[in-house]
Amino acid sequence: MTAESQQAAEGAQSAIEAAAGTGHHGHGHHGDGKLKLAVGAIGVVFGDIGTSPLYAFRETFAGHHPIEPDRLHIYGVLSLVFWSMMLVVTFKYVMTIMRADNKGEGGSLALLALISRSSEGKRWTWPIVLLGVFATALFYGDSMITPAMSVLSATEGLSYVNKGFEPYIVPIALAILIGLFALQSRGTAKVGMLFGPIMLSYFTMLAILGLIHIVDHPGIILETLNPLNALRFFYVDGFTAFIALGAVVLAVTGAEALYADMGHFGRGPIGLSWLAFVLPALMLNYMGQGAMVLDAEMGPRGDLIADPFFQMMPDAWQVPVVILAILATIIASQAVISGAFSLTQQAIQLGFMPRLRVEHTSASAQGQIYIPMVNWGLMVMVIILVLFFGSSSNLAAAYGIAVTGAMFIDTCLMSVVLFTLWKWPAWKALPVLAVFFIVDIAYFGANLIKVPDGGWVPLAIGLTIFTLLTTWSRGRKLMQQEMAEGAMPIPVFVKSAANSATRVPGTAVFMTSSSDGVPHALLHNLKHNKVLHQRIILLTIKIADVPYVRAENHCALDDLGQGFHRLILNYGFMQPIDVPDALKRVTSCGGEFKMLETSFFLSRQTLIAASKPGMPIWREKLFAWMLRNSESAMEYFRLPTNRVVELGSQVAI
Repeated sequence: MTAESQQAAEGAQSAIEAAAGTGHHGHGHHGDGKLKLAVGAIGVVFGDIGTSPLYAFRETFAGHHPIEPDRLHIYGVLSLVFWSMMLVVTFKYVMTIMRADNKGEGGSLALLALISRSSEGKRWTWPIVLLGVFATALFYGDSMITPAMSVLSATEGLSYVNKGFEPYIVPIALAILIGLFALQSRGTAKVGMLFGPIMLSYFTMLAILGLIHIVDHPGIILETLNPLNALRFFYVDGFTAFIALGAVVLAVTGAEALYADMGHFGRGPIGLSWLAFVLPALMLNYMGQGAMVLDAEMGPRGDLIADPFFQMMPDAWQVPVVILAILATIIASQAVISGAFSLTQQAIQLGFMPRLRVEHTSASAQGQIYIPMVNWGLMVMVIILVLFFGSSSNLAAAYGIAVTGAMFIDTCLMSVVLFTLWKWPAWKALPVLAVFFIVDIAYFGANLIKVPDGGWVPLAIGLTIFTLLTTWSRGRKLMQQEMAEGAMPIPVFVKSAANSATRVPGTAVFMTSSSDGVPHALLHNLKHNKVLHQRIILLTIKIADVPYVRAENHCALDDLGQGFHRLILNYGFMQPIDVPDALKRVTSCGGEFKMLETSFFLSRQTLIAASKPGMPIWREKLFAWMLRNSESAMEYFRLPTNRVVELGSQVAI
């Protein structure tokens, strides 16, 4: 699974807009730029699914559950690959799920926010939220396996250039991956401009390699398009065909990337590039691999099935093909890494993850971010996976279960959208959902067989991250409830404290997560320092269930009297938060804000064990550890370091 690249997309988008002479405004995509956007999408969105020919066909026949590469099985597998692409990518994602956008944005969390907003307060909302969070957790497992799998599979092609490379394949793959992670902090706008031409060349190369072999066996095209061959495979072999689905699904890994990147390129351009270019190129290559292995004159050639992709290239093409394949896998890996940054930012904003340091690598493109903890954590896990599994064939056993699990969850979320948001009648929605659920359950079930061979790895990673996400969300909610219970009403405080305390010049901004009651930091400051500033701002940051909030809805200001003001800053879950920058635009509460005359007061909570804990003790300790290690509000909200005062308090949950 790949929630594809915020950063790379912004880079490619910049290049496209520069060429078109247009700017990026919101998420509208005009007809005259559709072709350019489609080309840009090829460079960013299809990296993961585009690298599948390197290993998907091979793993179906020569993987952990090998099958005989004869006419029946090759036609059956090719038919399964084609109809999987049509059902999963074309019908499910391009034609159905991509219509469910959250103000132009896609992806599991964006869809979850859309559902939560429209179904607030309903009893079935919480299980749906848990499903969406689990899909997010599975993505992190997938974002570790994808770079390891794709880069390893491409570097293994070096052994076909020269046998002397064989002992160095794993070190070379590790060097490429470490270099890729090391470059993340510099941003990817410039690199993103190269993605389109490289991936265009790569997909063209896939198509040409396939055609070279298809011309010797043209009948394979009709056999691939014929769904009876897939049905015949199941009729003759039954359980063997079911097991083969676990490898066939590798051909559609990355399908959800189309949905995740919809905000950057639009549904139309992504669908156009998929149907007109990417799908034909992929299928020509798969059919070419099948035609080569099953040559009409030579008969079945099992020796070629060990690595059909690299054995289908002419000798003179070996070096450029391998180099293009490695570049394509680097792009696919980049997209996954950048997707992890984007998803993490969304999870932080929506309250499923503690604050982490988010660095913006571009002054003009807000989507270009870098999160050091996520970057180095992913790198360590990718290195461990490469060393532990040692080859792309071994990694294939771990690859797929996270993808199919996420696809199944997407269908569950989609069923909610069809019935509650779009109000489809049952006669219309049920047949569509039945097809999607049957396909998803079949793929997920086939991948469960891989669990003992390595499929447990993404499941273990996913469950660990799911525990962290839900623990943080639950602990944060309990902490806010506890703090709200003892909060003094604002009108009472203003009347009693405004005239009794000494007023000093300047502005005090008290950050508070709740827009009701008096912030603890204000109470502590008054208790210990016995002064109040002339202008007091009670500032709350609210994250909406939409990706971007319009400028006119950004601020909400309420004059509470006696120099007190309640200020609420609204952000979308994909917008960076910069409090000083936002305050510059607020002038209606006693003049402009001067940073040298403004102090920011923050409250830092310390958790203590309660006699009746709201969570099991081990989860309380886990939440306390996450709270201690989260990024300080000062850095996260970009507050000036020399103007911040932190006041501590103890909270029992």
